[in-house]
Amino acid sequence: MTFHPPLLRGTLIKRYKRFLADIELDDGTLVTAHCPNTGAMTGCAEPGFTVYLSESTNPKRKLKYTWELAQTFSGDFIGINTHNANKLVAEALDNKVLSEFSHIKGWKAEVTPPTANSRFDFALFHDAQNRDVALNSNCDLADGQQIGGGSETHYMEVKSVTLAQDSQGYFPDAVTQRGAKHCLELARLAQSGIHTTLMFCVQHTGIKSVQVASHIDPTYAESVKTAADAGVSIMAAGCTIDEQKILLNQTLPVFL
Repeated sequence: MTFHPPLLRGTLIKRYKRFLADIELDDGTLVTAHCPNTGAMTGCAEPGFTVYLSESTNPKRKLKYTWELAQTFSGDFIGINTHNANKLVAEALDNKVLSEFSHIKGWKAEVTPPTANSRFDFALFHDAQNRDVALNSNCDLADGQQIGGGSETHYMEVKSVTLAQDSQGYFPDAVTQRGAKHCLELARLAQSGIHTTLMFCVQHTGIKSVQVASHIDPTYAESVKTAADAGVSIMAAGCTIDEQKILLNQTLPVFL
């Protein structure tokens, strides 16, 4: 994923009220940017970090700038925008970057499986016919269309990882009841014979492996173990990041 137009560089003054960040651009201009990250952002928002912003031309937007990247004092890049995690995974699926999904014929975003109570980030299609029916449908998969059952469809939930301690990444960085619910839903699908994956998208160049943060959210950690025991594939994928692009390009070890 390359940013167009190029990102603007600045220095973080502070992040506050979760969604706001004050930044001094390299030309000395002081701006307030939208922070598209609802997490604790521990270690990602230190005053003085170099940051990179996208600029919107939409006159209806309240804030013109969006905080996309941060660079730590040690030089590691962090993807701040959690919405980019799904874009990175989609790009990797399209480009057959991850060997585990090289056989996938296509995907559909934001899908609720039949009989499920949660919407997942992706439905991946092993079968071209099943893919074509789903992609040509404007209906959600829960609305009476039995698309995606059995072994032809694979459901994936994506989580963005930025919390680092040395080279170890952790998820979550705050308690997430929604995340635990998704894990248990994936487990239920896996027990019924449907392929499922929990994918940790690591947007931090200093992270070399991922561990479930039981010290932050023991309930979520237990739900991940339940999912793994039920047959859910637990994976992590890392990215290369520089001043103008992010590329998901490798799998990383996961420790439960």
